[in-house]
Amino acid sequence: MDVLREKGLAPLRAILAFSVLSTGFHYWHMVARPRAYPSIPGLDETVGQVGVGAAWVVFTVIAVLGYRAYLRERYRRALVLLLVYSLSGLVTAGHFLIGFPDLPRVWLIPLVGDTVAAVALWAFVSWAWAAFNRVQVSTQH
Repeated sequence: MDVLREKGLAPLRAILAFSVLSTGFHYWHMVARPRAYPSIPGLDETVGQVGVGAAWVVFTVIAVLGYRAYLRERYRRALVLLLVYSLSGLVTAGHFLIGFPDLPRVWLIPLVGDTVAAVALWAFVSWAWAAFNRVQVSTQH
């Protein structure tokens, strides 16, 4: 498991730090300026704001739990939690399924950042899962 700790910890920290900052800015902006984003028909604005804020907190707690499990070498649990956390960035693309946000271009940066971070986390989890499985197979022989 040393390969996961030695080669995986620094990239994981960088990806999570970037993702938490990017989603933090984005989710905060959705709470502060909800009318700038496409809304779901029939969803009350206040309910949407509370839901977005709560979602960011829940996703971030999942990220922290995944990171802590990784540090404790509980890799299966960690990787599943990190995949769940990556949804915080992937759901950003949902804005564009409903309509295009009415935002200054600078506020599109966190939207793109969320997606980039989610894809980077998926790539990391794929690498870590493959490395974990290689170690599991080699220790069984």
